[in-house]
Amino acid sequence: MCGEVRYKALSEPVRVTICHCTFCQRITGSAFLVEPVFRKEDVVFSGAALKAYDHRSDTSRRRVSLNFCSKCGTTIYLDLERFPGIVGLFGGTFDNPNWFDRGQGKCRHIFTRSAQDGVLIPANVDTFTEHALKLDGTPNKPIVLAHALLVSRKQ
Repeated sequence: MCGEVRYKALSEPVRVTICHCTFCQRITGSAFLVEPVFRKEDVVFSGAALKAYDHRSDTSRRRVSLNFCSKCGTTIYLDLERFPGIVGLFGGTFDNPNWFDRGQGKCRHIFTRSAQDGVLIPANVDTFTEHALKLDGTPNKPIVLAHALLVSRKQ
């Protein structure tokens, strides 16, 4: 937000994850996190040094570090103990937050069990009620909706 921290992605994201878990809701102050995921070597940082806050994941119990600007507090990326070779950038921190593809085969929605009322889960993208990977690393089977789904827990 303040411009003290800059970064450049040297490649397309490995994937884009839209995370609906309650942790991501809290750290964004929104309904979900748009998280383009990159290999660590494909992101170059410059400017002020980042600070980090370590959290333990509710499901894996592994460390999740929020890396943020020490001046304005903007969270720039997540560093995940469970996935040491990648960084999950906060999509809204890009100069152009719409440059990366969120289409079929490039994007997935995870932890949809925690999605807030009023969120629209799109059709034709991999969707998971929990994480896309089980704790042992094996993949969970995605749900692919034929039509968009409006989340509503009201009875």
